Amino acid sequence: MIDMKERLLLKSETIPIIPKHVRFEFNEVRKEWVLLAPERALYPDKIAIAVLKKCDGKVSIQMIGKELAEIYKAPVEKIIEDIIVMLQDLADKGFLKEC
Repeated sequence: MIDMKERLLLKSETIPIIPKHVRFEFNEVRKEWVLLAPERALYPDKIAIAVLKKCDGKVSIQMIGKELAEIYKAPVEKIIEDIIVMLQDLADKGFLKEC
């Protein structure tokens, strides 16, 4: 269960980063991207991979959304909203933190 006092609440201004105890890498054997944490593994889809590659602690969710909106020809507001939902779920599970 998440302690609401310590829960990271993501906003468009948040600069996300994958913490040191989590690895985001391409698995050569399985030929797919994987997000690895102690005793846990997630296999993100194509869109999640595009977002996670940008979670380097240098750009905000808003900037990630703008870049992806151009690539996927979608409304920026909708892209940012979807990114926040996805990353919030990962943050709640310990796969992501704020820089």
